[in-house]
Amino acid sequence: MLSFRILDFFIAVLYLSGALSFLLGLIYSSKKTQDKSVLLTIIGFGLHSLDLILKYALGIGEILTQSQFYISLLAWSFLLIYFFLWWRLKLKFLSITAAPLALLIFSGSLAISPTTLPVPGFLQGLWFGLHIGTLFITMALLAMGFGAGLAYLHLDRKIKFKAKLSNVSRDLPSLHTFDRANHLAVIIGFPLYTVGVLSGFIWAAFTWKTIFTWDPKEVATVFIWFIFAWLFHRRVSGAWKGKKPAKMVILLFILSLASFIGINFFIETHHSLRP
Repeated sequence: MLSFRILDFFIAVLYLSGALSFLLGLIYSSKKTQDKSVLLTIIGFGLHSLDLILKYALGIGEILTQSQFYISLLAWSFLLIYFFLWWRLKLKFLSITAAPLALLIFSGSLAISPTTLPVPGFLQGLWFGLHIGTLFITMALLAMGFGAGLAYLHLDRKIKFKAKLSNVSRDLPSLHTFDRANHLAVIIGFPLYTVGVLSGFIWAAFTWKTIFTWDPKEVATVFIWFIFAWLFHRRVSGAWKGKKPAKMVILLFILSLASFIGINFFIETHHSLRP
């Protein structure tokens, strides 16, 4: 267990170094520093992948029954989607969102003792895996859409008011590139979110003999689904581009994060992750 603690420590240090050095690279317009920061994040992601695989393979503390594992997996998902968007859209800039979020969530997982926060037996199995996997990838997509949306609104305001651009603003990609990132987050994210919600209902039917119990988490999830569905419709129909979907994805990510942290940790629910 000590060796895993050391590995976790190095992963957190690499994520922290990647986040800070990317910020410095932006401030000083140093592409070399930015490239090094991405390399640090890639090494951290590689070690994080190894950490998850080893814990699963060795069955450390029956890892699939521990909430700590799933929160660590969420941090890993954020970076997986970031690297996908980086490869697809060359959006290295989103590292400013991905690395700090991954660091924050990964560090949060380390703060949870695996011996005091087990996942109940009924929250395990195939449907649970599908439910969690699709929702985690959706949250990661929304996180990248959140970063792209903030950057879009910032740059759009600078252009609109013809404000002087700072070093950071001058290095930003075009508005069109940020809008494409938003488009991908919505077009891929909504179907995955829908699969996650439906698999949750099926899993609930097997577990609690009903698909809907008016649990706060279920109510929040359905509420978010309706907003997401509206945004998806407007995106697919071509009615919305630019600022409106940027604002909506920012709202959706904040709601999803508030639901995950606020309800799972602070409200009485079937989905409680409280110690």
